[in-house]
Amino acid sequence: MAAEQRSEDEAVCARAAALMSRYCDGDRRAFDELYATLAPRILGYLTGLVKERAAAEDLLQLTFIKLHQHRDVYIRGANPVPWLYTIAHRTCLDELRRRRRARVRISSDGNLPHEPSVDISGSAEPAHEGPDEQTIARGMTALAGLPETQRQAVLLTKIHGHSTAEAASILGTTVGAIKVRAHRGYVALRHRLTGVDPLAAPTTTADITRGQAAL
Repeated sequence: MAAEQRSEDEAVCARAAALMSRYCDGDRRAFDELYATLAPRILGYLTGLVKERAAAEDLLQLTFIKLHQHRDVYIRGANPVPWLYTIAHRTCLDELRRRRRARVRISSDGNLPHEPSVDISGSAEPAHEGPDEQTIARGMTALAGLPETQRQAVLLTKIHGHSTAEAASILGTTVGAIKVRAHRGYVALRHRLTGVDPLAAPTTTADITRGQAAL
C-alpha cells in the first residue's frame, strides 16, 4: 500500500512539474489541469488547518491566484508541490491574522457589544472545543520560522498526515532525511511553543500535547 501511494505521489509531482512548465510557457489550459490535479490535496490541507470548508475553499482560490502572480519565479522542471503547500500555508497565516484584527463588531444599535470568542469561520466557539485562532496563528508563525527543509518535513508529516515515505517522495529525498528533518523541526517547535529547552529536559506528553494544539 505504501509503495502504491509513493508511486502515485511521484506521478502527481511529475505531472505537476510538466503542467507548471507548460503554464509558464503560456499554455492557459495547463493551469486548469494543474488546478484539477493539486486542488483536492491543497484543499484537504487547508481544511485541516482552519476546520471550516468554506473558509478553506476561499483560501484555496487565493493560493492559486498567488501561484499565478508569482509563476515567473518558478524554476522549470522543479517539483511545484512543496512550493504550493508553502503558498497555501502562508496564505492561511495571513488570513488568520487579518480575521483576528477584524473581530470587533458593531451591534444593530451602534454600540460595541462584548466580543465573544469565535473560531476562524466567525461562529461562536464552544468552550474547550480546541485551540483558538490566536493559538493556531502562534503555531503557524513558529512553523514559518523553521529552516525550509525542516518546515516542509513537519508540514507534510505532522500536519498534513503524510507518511515519511510519502513526504520523501513529494520532496524528492530519502525517508531517513525526512525523519531527521521532521524530528529536528518538531524539537525546535516544541522549544518555541512551550519555552522548554530541548537540550535541558526530555519531551513529556504534556509538552507534545501543547505543541500539537498550537499547530
